[in-house]
Amino acid sequence: MKKRANVIEKVCIYSAVIVLCVGILAPYTWLIISSISQRIDLTTVPLRWLPRQINLQNYREIFGGDSASSANRNLKYGVYNSLIVAGTSTIVCLIAGSLAAYTFSRMRFRGKNVFFSMILSTQFLPIVALMIPLYMIMRWLSLLNTRLALIISNCSFILPLVIWLMRGYFESVPKDLEEVARIDGCSRLGVIVRIVLPLSTPGLAASGIFAFIIAWNEFFTALILTSTLRSKTISVLISEYSSKVGVDYVAMAAAGVIASLPPVILALFFQKYIVQGLTAGAVKG
Repeated sequence: MKKRANVIEKVCIYSAVIVLCVGILAPYTWLIISSISQRIDLTTVPLRWLPRQINLQNYREIFGGDSASSANRNLKYGVYNSLIVAGTSTIVCLIAGSLAAYTFSRMRFRGKNVFFSMILSTQFLPIVALMIPLYMIMRWLSLLNTRLALIISNCSFILPLVIWLMRGYFESVPKDLEEVARIDGCSRLGVIVRIVLPLSTPGLAASGIFAFIIAWNEFFTALILTSTLRSKTISVLISEYSSKVGVDYVAMAAAGVIASLPPVILALFFQKYIVQGLTAGAVKG
């Protein structure tokens, strides 16, 4: 009876995993198929699931075709801007967030829990409610239509998440190691750089990947704060494939595939660290 129950349990688990994988991979697979299809394949009834002929025209135009449409021709600038904005936002949030998280994890000061709760409470505010004051601040600072405006706005709502994740990870690092280093004459900053951060590599990787993905996918703030090609991110430029004359589904799908590559590559390369970072501190002993 027990063996039969174990078999049923495994069947249920594997079935749930298969359904979950299909639900996650099916939309992305269809995005790739749509990007190499002809427009008639996507609009015909009944729907043609596989293209009759592979169409790579949009990829050629995106990567430098002379006869490319304006949307395809401008997409490479969006990729460049997104890499700068997302990469800089991630680095700034990791440095500032790690120091702040260590402070909340190790040091004692009055109002620590209240201050930490105030930082986390910012995550409950919808970005729509913050756009008007954020826009006015950026206009007052003359930062509209600049990548710096996007970096500052991204850090404002990514930093609390990094602090929360890294604080939980720092609390799982043994304090004895830090105390031994302090006895040997290491400064507080030296302890962080030489002891804590090397032991926190999985947490840093997980926090960095989440920060990069959030900054890379951010659309609303980039749409409001930018209106020139030198500052528009790839998420904003993809929305421009929809015009008054209709939507170019194939070109938009090709742009979507390109936009998804950096987060997907990061997740595949650092998936081990993501799991370790998210599960750190779950079991204490």
